[in-house]
Parts: sequence; structure tokens; C-alpha cells
Amino acid sequence: MKLFLIVLIGLVLEVFVWIGVGDLVGSMWYVFFWFVAAFFIGLNLIRKYSAGVMPQMQQMQMGQMSADPALSNNLPKIFAGFLLMIPGLISDVLALLVMIPAVQNAFKAAMMKAMMKRQQAMMDKMMGGMMGNMNGMSGDAQGQNPFADLMRQMQGMQQG
Repeated sequence: MKLFLIVLIGLVLEVFVWIGVGDLVGSMWYVFFWFVAAFFIGLNLIRKYSAGVMPQMQQMQMGQMSADPALSNNLPKIFAGFLLMIPGLISDVLALLVMIPAVQNAFKAAMMKAMMKRQQAMMDKMMGGMMGNMNGMSGDAQGQNPFADLMRQMQGMQQG
């Protein structure tokens, strides 16, 4: 329900901005032609940067974290291309902001944090309750996460 309201408010704002800018420049046709041009620019961005992304995304979801920086470098550009394909001036401004390198770095950091959180949840689900009650083990091994080293490596990749 929340997402629906956000999308609805976004659509209404886009229409008002479109009307306002159309009145400002003198014709709605200029804005319409910008939408067409922005669509093709976004399409080309997506085509250019999404060549090898899907296999890497599938590997990441399967738990095989790839150290390839091309994935994290290309995802913000693909997202910007998607925003350019959406007809609207607000989404186009957001797409241009995403193309700024400082914003891309913040986007990559947030994306890596979300992926690590998701992967940790997946590992916890796979392990079930096995780590909570280890009767036959020594005292220092009880309660330790066997994937802690992997998570530290992922955090090092994110910071490096």
C-alpha cells in the first residue's frame, strides 16, 4: 500500500512538473520530444552496461560473491538508464544525479550493504538453529558464525 501511494504521488508530481515546464518553455511538444530522446538515451545506457550483469547477479544470489568491480560499477548506470526511460522530468533529474560519481559511490555502498544483509539472512536461514545449540563442541566454538570470515571479506571488498 505504501509503495502504491509513493508511485501515485510520483505520477502526480511528474504530470505537474511536465505541465509547468511545458508552460515555461512555451510548448508541451518540447518536453515530449525530450521524453523520447531520454528514453533512447536510457535504453542505450542499459544496453551498454548490462552485458554481463545477469550471470553475476545470479552468482551473488546463489551465495558465490564475485569480486568483480564491474558489477558494482555498472549497476548505478543501469539504474540511471531505467530512470531515463521513465517519462518524467523528476525521474530524469534523478537519473542525472545517479550519474555523478559521488552519488554512484553512495549508491554502491548502500547496494553492497543490502546485498550483505540479504546474504547473511539467507545463511542464517540455511543454518537454521544449528549454531545456537552445539552440545558436543568446545566452549569457544559455541555460538560462532562459520561464515564470519566470509562476511569480513565481503566488507573488505566493499570498503576497498
